[in-house]
Amino acid sequence: MRFNGEISFRNEEDKDNERNLQTYSISGGFPPQQKLVVGYALTSKKTKSFLQPKLEGLARKKGILFVAIDQSRPLSEQGPFDIVLHKLSGKEWRQILEDYWQKHPEVTVLDPPNAIQHVHNRQSMLQDVADLNLSDCNGKVGVPRQLVITKDPSSIPDAAVKAGLTLPLVAKPLVVDGSAKSHELSLAYDQLSLSKLEPPLVLQEFVNHGGVLFKVYIVGEAIKVVRRFSLPDVNKCQLLNNGGVFRFPRVSCASACADDADLDPCVAELPPRPLLERLARELRRRLGLRLFNMDIIRELGTRDRFYVIDINYFPGYGKMPEYEHIFTDFLLSLVHS
Repeated sequence: MRFNGEISFRNEEDKDNERNLQTYSISGGFPPQQKLVVGYALTSKKTKSFLQPKLEGLARKKGILFVAIDQSRPLSEQGPFDIVLHKLSGKEWRQILEDYWQKHPEVTVLDPPNAIQHVHNRQSMLQDVADLNLSDCNGKVGVPRQLVITKDPSSIPDAAVKAGLTLPLVAKPLVVDGSAKSHELSLAYDQLSLSKLEPPLVLQEFVNHGGVLFKVYIVGEAIKVVRRFSLPDVNKCQLLNNGGVFRFPRVSCASACADDADLDPCVAELPPRPLLERLARELRRRLGLRLFNMDIIRELGTRDRFYVIDINYFPGYGKMPEYEHIFTDFLLSLVHS
């Protein structure tokens, strides 16, 4: 990784001033102590939510410069960068990034395109959590039973019965492409309603969890947890009297923070820190990602039974408390490592 953020030029035309060096910052206006250059390729919406003034201001104080990558120009002609931070979709962008990485192995790419693709599919997204089957004295972490449906809505009811899934069922789009629609979910209360769903999708058993989920942010080795309101619990009476499919927007992002709400302590208690640290460490290794979050719920009536219901790459860090300090420290840690 390149540590020096300055370029020096010798004025050879003036022999008398041969010893004088003109030092220019590559940032073209930032002070010469600039050390770390982060090129970013983000959507306009992501740029606005992530690159907030408080982050850029703190980054400048720590010697970090964020530079927008011009997507209309070859990436190899831009920079030089120490780190490339990105969240763009499409095969063309992935290929551009792969080619750039091969030519510039000294640059840290956050994160590898192939690893990101793994969590863009809900069939593979939670597989590493299921394979891990984490269980220790602090609790147990798993995933809800689920079924992938790729076509033929009329076959969904029979497929759900054959798979042994219990109603109600949460339906989520199979592919996570960054759009709002890919994060919408539906709750089906009866078998007949399942045929109204639109494949490709993933069916997950709904687990009562007190209407609260834990959004666990991962930034390198740092972990930050916030409570969010979630879908309310479903009782047997509701299950018998309700029918149809109820559609919801992106629940975990649209819902309000529940950190200051007056909640039952059994529902509001955060998952044990050692359990989250072990889970995050294993998933960083298995997924090959350093920037992601997990939506985790606690099964109602238990203190130590948890389920991961979603994993998102490069989530809305702007909503994470103290994100500017956590993120800048993480970027600097990449230099030291």
